[in-house]
Amino acid sequence: MVSSAQRLASALITAVSCGYTMIALLYFVHGVYFGLVATLAMCGVVATHYVNTQAAMRGERPRGFPLTPVLQAVITYLPDVLLPGGMSAVAAPMLAGTLLVFLPRLWGGTLVGLMMAYEAAALWGGWDGVVVTLFYVMTVPATGAMTYALVRFARVTTELEQARAELADAAVLKERLRISRDLHDGLGRSLTAIALKGDLAARLMDRDPGAARTEVGELVVVAREAAQDVRQVARGYRAMSLAGEVNRAVALLESSGVGVQAHLADVPLPRRSEEALAWAVREGVTNVLRHSRATTCTITTSLCDGALRLELANDGVPAPGDPGDPGDPGGRAAGAGGGLTGLGERAAQAGGSCTAAPTGTGGFLLAVEVTT
Repeated sequence: MVSSAQRLASALITAVSCGYTMIALLYFVHGVYFGLVATLAMCGVVATHYVNTQAAMRGERPRGFPLTPVLQAVITYLPDVLLPGGMSAVAAPMLAGTLLVFLPRLWGGTLVGLMMAYEAAALWGGWDGVVVTLFYVMTVPATGAMTYALVRFARVTTELEQARAELADAAVLKERLRISRDLHDGLGRSLTAIALKGDLAARLMDRDPGAARTEVGELVVVAREAAQDVRQVARGYRAMSLAGEVNRAVALLESSGVGVQAHLADVPLPRRSEEALAWAVREGVTNVLRHSRATTCTITTSLCDGALRLELANDGVPAPGDPGDPGDPGGRAAGAGGGLTGLGERAAQAGGSCTAAPTGTGGFLLAVEVTT
C-alpha cells in the first residue's frame, strides 16, 4: 500500500516536472521544429525522472540501473546540440535531483556543481542576460535539493510506519509472554494447592470427615483465588505484596506438612522489586510442593549493598532424573523450565538477578536479588 507521504511527494515532483515541461513549450516561438524537439526531449526527461524517483521512494533502484540515470542525463544535454539557448537549463534541475538521490553526497554534490557551472557558461550573454542566467543556474541545486528532500520524506515516513507496525507486533508478543508467564507463576501455585488439599481431603474423608470438610473449604478458597488471578492477568493488574505472598506460602506449606520459618526485613521497596520477590516466593513454594520431599523451609530477606536478597531454602532434594531434580531446576529436563526463566526476567527488570541451585547439605536454595 502506497503511503500518503509517498503520494504527496510523487504529486509534488510531478507538478514541478510539468512546470518545467511548460517552459519548454516556449521553444515554439523559434518554430515548430524547435518546439517539437524541446517538447519531446522534456517528455523523455520527465518519464525517466519519474521512473527514477518512484523507485527511490520505494527504497529501490529502478530496473536497468544505472542506465536509467544515464539515459536521463543524455536526454537532458543532447538537445543543447539541436536547439539554441541552452535547453538543458530547463531539464538539468530534475537530473540534479536524480543524482542527489542515487549518488553519495560528495559525488552528487560535485556533479551538481559542475552542472551549475555548465549552465552558467551556456546561458551567459544569451536570453535576457544575467538575471535569467542566475535564475536557471540556481534552480539546479534548488530543485535537486527539493527532490532529494521529498524522496527522503517519503522513505522516512514509510520506515516509520514499518517501525510502528513492528513495535505493535512486539507489544503483542510481549503481552502474550506476560500472560503466559503470569499464568504459569500464578496458577501453578494455586493448582498445586488444590491438588494437595484434594488428596488430603480424600484421605481424611473416612477417618475424619470434619477435617476433610475443612480441607475442602480451603480448597474452594484457593480455587477462587486462582480464578481471581486469571482475571488479574487478563486485565494486566499484577500488584502483589511480598508480605501477603509469604503469609499465603506459610499457610500452604504448613497445611502440607512442611515446617516453615519466615523472617522478612522491614525495607520499603519499589513496586517492581516487591512484585518480583512476591512472584519468586510463589514460584519457589510451588516448586517445593511439586518437586521436593521437603520437611522444612525458610523464607528470609536481608539488605546488602543497596539490594534486597530473598532466600527460599528447603531440605528436600528430588532424586536425580526426577522432573524436579535440582540439577535441572524447574523441571527443564522435562521441558518445563518456564517458571525460573520467568523469575529471572522479573528480577532483571527490577535491576537484580535470580539463582537456583542445590546446597551442600542436601537441600535447595532459590535466591533473588532486587534493587531497593
